[in-house]
Amino acid sequence: MQSGVTTLDVRPLSHLYRALGDETRLRIVALLAHGELCVCHIEKGLGISQPNASRQLGILRSAGVVDYRREGTWVYYFISPSNHEMVEAQLAFLTRQFGAEKTLKADNARVRKACGPNACK
Repeated sequence: MQSGVTTLDVRPLSHLYRALGDETRLRIVALLAHGELCVCHIEKGLGISQPNASRQLGILRSAGVVDYRREGTWVYYFISPSNHEMVEAQLAFLTRQFGAEKTLKADNARVRKACGPNACK
């Protein structure tokens, strides 16, 4: 035990980085930076299967990056607010930078095209 040493709890930041260590999960977070989305919109935006989308969202949810709400049979995901200042700052930085990436712009365009009124109904 070292006296006078302040410990920094980096576990939340470590969980964030592990969760974002996958291209698909980064792309999901980039989509959710624009607001809440139904799972089917994430599937269409990224061109991935429902099981893959659900698996990736589950990993992000376990890390506290995203949360969800149910509306009937539909599940909507959103970026979860964090009570850890460093996690919040890192997510804010990433989401600001996402707009400049071609792939992420294309993902967002596909979602906007697929998300017409009552698209999930």
